[in-house]
Amino acid sequence: MAKYEFRVEVVPQFLPDQSAPEQDVFSFAYTITITNTGDVPAQLISRHWFITNALGQVEQVKGLGVVGHQPLLKPGEAFEYTSGCRLRTRTGTMHGTYFCVAEDGEKFEVEIPMFVLDDGTRRTLH
Repeated sequence: MAKYEFRVEVVPQFLPDQSAPEQDVFSFAYTITITNTGDVPAQLISRHWFITNALGQVEQVKGLGVVGHQPLLKPGEAFEYTSGCRLRTRTGTMHGTYFCVAEDGEKFEVEIPMFVLDDGTRRTLH
């Protein structure tokens, strides 16, 4: 039986030069590497993100592809891209799913594991 599987690795980064903390604007980039760890070529068709800020407010983002691409990955191949988002709080989280279609027509979803967005400031409570 065919194995339909992608591995997703994420490296988030705070972008201070694109942020305005005094206006509650915090910009982040994240670099994602998607690797086809299955045994069938498959194409990433769309994404569905859940972006949660420190106040618990959730924004959902859906769209075709990633950064204008719908990569077709053979087993063992990887695709890396960098994108970004803005929050109104210093910290938050992101997670979601990719919708994929294998070369044999099988449809499957790939989980994007939750990762933390943080501006790096350490706040002390007294």
